[in-house]
Amino acid sequence: MYPEELVRPMAQELESAGFKSLHTTEEVDAALAKEGTTLVMVNSVCGCAAGTARPGAIASLESDKAPTNLTTVFAGVDADATNKARGLMIPFPPSSPAIALFKDGKLVHMLERHHIEGRSAQMIAANLTGAYEEFC
Repeated sequence: MYPEELVRPMAQELESAGFKSLHTTEEVDAALAKEGTTLVMVNSVCGCAAGTARPGAIASLESDKAPTNLTTVFAGVDADATNKARGLMIPFPPSSPAIALFKDGKLVHMLERHHIEGRSAQMIAANLTGAYEEFC
């Protein structure tokens, strides 16, 4: 587990853009029980989370269409919530960072770590924007 003072700014980056941090399995269940589309960002302390995943997810929200609900779990911080969210992302293996789009509680689009590493924030935003056009 990472110290709160280390991860707080990383969580706040998403929270300030409208993402709700989920800390418990119950919060994950409640978020994904909502109708509409829900974006789940598996946040991380790694460089690709800071350099491209968080900025890309935030930039994607400038699209004409966007998810109804914005949520995040933090790998290495809220283990139970993260494991619950990852369990809903099966058949994809656990990865962080990762970004998943759900529609009415069903997984419809997934960006795993290997889709994030080596790509720009703009490329991630464009990928997500395409998913929003299709599902939101």
